[in-house]
Amino acid sequence: MAYMANNLIGFIVLVTTLGIAAQWLAWRFRLPAILLLSIAGLVVGPGLGWINPGKQLGVMLDPLVGLLVSVILFEGGINLRLHELREAGPGVKRLATAGVAITWVLGSLAAHFTGLSWPVAVLFGAIIVVTGPTVILPMLRQARLKQRPASLLKWEGIINDPVGALLAVLAFEYFSYSGSGAAISQVLSGLATAIAVSAALGIGGGYLLGKAFTHDDVPEFLKAPVTLAFVLICYGLANQAQHEAGLLATTLLGMTIGNMQLRSIEELRRLKEYVSILLVSGIFVILTANLDPQILMRLDWRSAVLLALVVFAVRPVSVFVSTVGLGMDWRERVLLAWIAPRGVVAVVVAGVFAAGLGEQGYDGADLLLPLIVALVLITVVLHGSTIGWLSRKLELAATSQNGILIVGASNWSTDLAVQLKEMDIPVLIADASWYHLSQARLSGIRTHYGEILSEHAEIELDLTDAGLLLATTSNDAYNAFVCLRFAPDFGRNHVFQLPMHVADEQEKKSIKLAHRGIIALEPKTTSEELERRHHFKWQFKKTHFTQSFTFENHLQIAPADTLMVLLLRPNGEALFHSVEFPLKPQQGDILLSYMPPPSEH
Repeated sequence: MAYMANNLIGFIVLVTTLGIAAQWLAWRFRLPAILLLSIAGLVVGPGLGWINPGKQLGVMLDPLVGLLVSVILFEGGINLRLHELREAGPGVKRLATAGVAITWVLGSLAAHFTGLSWPVAVLFGAIIVVTGPTVILPMLRQARLKQRPASLLKWEGIINDPVGALLAVLAFEYFSYSGSGAAISQVLSGLATAIAVSAALGIGGGYLLGKAFTHDDVPEFLKAPVTLAFVLICYGLANQAQHEAGLLATTLLGMTIGNMQLRSIEELRRLKEYVSILLVSGIFVILTANLDPQILMRLDWRSAVLLALVVFAVRPVSVFVSTVGLGMDWRERVLLAWIAPRGVVAVVVAGVFAAGLGEQGYDGADLLLPLIVALVLITVVLHGSTIGWLSRKLELAATSQNGILIVGASNWSTDLAVQLKEMDIPVLIADASWYHLSQARLSGIRTHYGEILSEHAEIELDLTDAGLLLATTSNDAYNAFVCLRFAPDFGRNHVFQLPMHVADEQEKKSIKLAHRGIIALEPKTTSEELERRHHFKWQFKKTHFTQSFTFENHLQIAPADTLMVLLLRPNGEALFHSVEFPLKPQQGDILLSYMPPPSEH
């Protein structure tokens, strides 16, 4: 017994370590995480034989995977905000409706006529609808696509993730009943029962849970644990009432809670994202490690034809047909037709349902998971390695990612934006005041009118070429909140705010470090102080450092109160000056300084 316990502990430790290590390596070397997770699972499973989930977990494998997948699908559902589908534009709506239907039909036909039975083929067609956001979003960040094509791919992935899972669940439910030899009326009755149970538990339960949160019946520190427990309870009850209805119920639960406009929804989303990353990493390693080498060998020429049809025919036809009459640029349609990487949800859903179809005797059910894993690997490698090249060839990629988002329009920040534009640094000023933006518009600066923290800005704001954020309003708390909101998008070390209005001896009363951005420039250069200096005709000056004119030379001739603002590297990288990260100019760099007028030197 002790040996079995130690063996199980070793299995859990190895799977967790491999999963998180693969995620970190993917981030470090800008590779798709799913690729490294697949390689890790195949190496320690079929390759080296270090782990065998089927033997080590035994009968617990399928229910455990199903339980963990329910949490992943809940996280996908909570991120599916219905208003985004309404506001994302006709392109996304077509891809999420007609595109899904065409992909499902064509994928099912291709799978059946290359050797799979109809039930397995239909389930295969439903699963390949998913273009996972966990894969496409890192690709978009790497390729730096322009706003419109990036938005189309992003929202298609976000919407299709739970939609594909829902279709797969419904298809599985249908064939589960029809495979039992039941009459068509019984099949439809069972399917209707599964949907009703899932809707009652998912939508009804989610509504009641959301109301409990709204009325403060659950304290803040318990909301996330209660939500997680509710997901598991919902999954278990739905499965007890109707076989495999739990996945549908938890997806609907996530969609319901995610669209109730709860005040604590962002905290819930963030926590579920963290949990989902951990679960996805572990499940993907387990599923790929559990693949039978003999089944992998059954992937023959017909499997190759099926995968080729999905990549080179089904997706292009689906995109070109579903976007007819929308007036989209042909280059955008070409890019959309090629880029469709499948992700983790496709694999975990296939892993859950393949075993169920196999138990019911459907021919080719054991090929479903290897086919989906192969499709994921092919699309991740092909699309991940070509999206940058293709988007540049089609002129759909941002020219750089050294752009700067300035939140808060003032005389000083507008002058700063003008200087950045002259340095060929893309710049955007956002402000909720049309009047404050007037000077920026007259100066030819790109502006965004509206609340930067609004849902409208989240959808409409084009930040594909932005790599830095500087919050310059006179409200310290607002600046900190903006930095906190955009830190996950830009990175903690790339969000800055002006110094706060607090005396040195009151530092402990200031906003906590974890709740704000990096303090830019020098202490006491608050927004009011910068405006005061602007009133007294302070000026920006650019200094190019060469072998004969170094930073030391600059310090000798510059006024003592000169303020270093920004450094532009020869490779286009822009860096803001701060006490925490002081600038260290080198040969070839351009320094942007703010200094008093010559008469005051």
